[in-house]
Amino acid sequence: MQKGFTLIELMIVVAIIGILAAIAIPAYQDYTKRAHVSEGLNLAAGAKSAVTEYYASNGTWPTSNSLAGISTAASIKGNAVNSVTVGTSGKITVAMNSTKVASGNIVLTPRDVNGGINWACTGTIPAKLLPANCR
Repeated sequence: MQKGFTLIELMIVVAIIGILAAIAIPAYQDYTKRAHVSEGLNLAAGAKSAVTEYYASNGTWPTSNSLAGISTAASIKGNAVNSVTVGTSGKITVAMNSTKVASGNIVLTPRDVNGGINWACTGTIPAKLLPANCR
């Protein structure tokens, strides 16, 4: 008497593994892209502090990286981030690497609300890739 699996049983197991892989791979790709977008927001944290300090000291928003006292836009980069730029009215633009995430950017806009700074998060990155505080 032989023991083991039949060909049909093995084919069923392979089919189940294939179905699970078909579901898991796209979910994992979205997960890695969300992680890369989070990297961009972490790199922007230093610029947010600099813009807030500049506004607290001068009463106006900085319009460039040098006014905010941070490195040039091209030197603030990461694995999935091409640059972090401070622009008009203190807006911080995080340009994402299109090969890692999606072509687009995240724009953080500061607002003075009763002496506190609130940051609005907009941009061209798909909403499903943004962290919960940016949706």
